[in-house]
Amino acid sequence: MSTPIRKIIHVDMDAYYASVEQRDNIELRGRPVAVGGRRRGVVMAASYEARKFGVRSAMPSSIAARRCPDIIFVRPRMDVYAEVSRQIRSIFRSYTDLVEPLS
Repeated sequence: MSTPIRKIIHVDMDAYYASVEQRDNIELRGRPVAVGGRRRGVVMAASYEARKFGVRSAMPSSIAARRCPDIIFVRPRMDVYAEVSRQIRSIFRSYTDLVEPLS
């Protein structure tokens, strides 16, 4: 009898909040997006398009706007991100109950 092969899948949902916003709003696709505050706030997540300009998470929004003048700031929708996360975990659990979310 052979030993079953163990498989581990690591999923890093990088730029997650910005990706959800681009998924839900076609006008944001392909454009630099930052989820977070506009004036004194910070960037919670930056799309890949914004990252090309050096915009990163936890960066003050004022610096992000200077680095990327065309950036679009979007208010966070934590309830939506939580629901999408639940949907994704549900898909994972349809394959195995050994799912370990870290954040």
